[in-house]
Amino acid sequence: MNDSAHEVRQSRLRRRLVPMTGRDPEERGRVASPLELLFDLTFVVAVGTAASHFAELLAEGHPWRALAAFTLAMFAISVAWISFTWFASAFATDDWLYRVLTMVQMTGVVVFALGLPAMYHSVAEGGAHLDVRVMVVGYVIMRVAMVLQWWRAARESPAFHAVGLAGIRWTVLIQIGWVVVAFTHPPLPVMVPALAALAILELLLAPLTQGGAGGTPWHPHHVAERYSLFAIITLGEGVVGTVASSGGLLGGEDGTRWTGNAIAVVVAGVGLTFGMWWVYFATPFGDLLIHRRSRGYLFGYGHILLFLGIAGAGAGLHVAGLALEHHAEIGNTSVVLWLALPVGLYLLMVYLLHTLLLSAADRFHLLLISLTLAVLAAAVLLAAAGVAIAVCLLVVMLAPFVTVVGYETVGHEHQRRMLEALETGGTRGTRGT
Repeated sequence: MNDSAHEVRQSRLRRRLVPMTGRDPEERGRVASPLELLFDLTFVVAVGTAASHFAELLAEGHPWRALAAFTLAMFAISVAWISFTWFASAFATDDWLYRVLTMVQMTGVVVFALGLPAMYHSVAEGGAHLDVRVMVVGYVIMRVAMVLQWWRAARESPAFHAVGLAGIRWTVLIQIGWVVVAFTHPPLPVMVPALAALAILELLLAPLTQGGAGGTPWHPHHVAERYSLFAIITLGEGVVGTVASSGGLLGGEDGTRWTGNAIAVVVAGVGLTFGMWWVYFATPFGDLLIHRRSRGYLFGYGHILLFLGIAGAGAGLHVAGLALEHHAEIGNTSVVLWLALPVGLYLLMVYLLHTLLLSAADRFHLLLISLTLAVLAAAVLLAAAGVAIAVCLLVVMLAPFVTVVGYETVGHEHQRRMLEALETGGTRGTRGT
């Protein structure tokens, strides 16, 4: 290739690169891109693997080990997804270099997911070490791509140069910590506090690098849509859990005999998933973030527990199916409890996020959440009293519909008045916070 042809080629490549100067946080019609949707698909594998192994470990009679491993897995999954999502909302260019680096991150997610079985196995064995090596390798791949994205933002956007360099510095330091913990094989009394410290640093990464939640030009409605899409993906694990748990119950040997237990699992699984979806989308998080931009961190990181609750509910359905097939070593009360707990956590987090973003409590909401928790408690008590698991599953299914009925009859008016008060009293001075 002669010099002139080389210069033409380089010029074309440069023209195809879009300067990463930061997106307009008030851009009209901003929606999730096809690349972001493709990126999310890799997390389907990670969430599904985490939930499946959680269910199996629960069914084997190791609930606290299962919970510890599942919490670690979902925390890591959520943090990785959050890191990409907020950066993309603020700086996505969708040019060839951005796409290539996103593909590298997707590769890291897949490697991370492949490391989950080893981590769960080490927890199940109850040994002296926690095997997170492959998971950390996946994180290293993701973080290398993320550092390169931040380097590009720091280089091409003078307004966010300091933020970009801080993002690189803290990301590298935290990742070094993960590598050291994963590959030096410290004993559990040392490893557990180290993991906890690193988890806290992960939660502080955004404040350390960006300061307030307005430190980067993220788009409120875009962020809200991205979180809603990830919630749907995670809710899909509820349906997957239903199918997985019903595989041995549906059809019998010839595929034509359906038992009452099988029907109950299907109805409860689909009904519970649908009810949880309805509850989430009753709150206009995008509208709230416009007026509560300074509380973006609460919204963003508060969803970690919400996502954990959703995926845990899918795992709970899987455990229920295993119990009905007599493949579980835990009692009926524990089976129902480990479905009711994540459902309750999810619903509590939806109400808490709603309250924190609006800065206002509603007595009607307190009534609804109290009734919801009462329904979940009733399901557990029924199981303890010897009522069939299938019936208890149907009772758990009713829990989110307490909120659905309350919202569709009275709650929507309460919410409308609260939003109007927020718009009239909260618009002044919120754009720059």
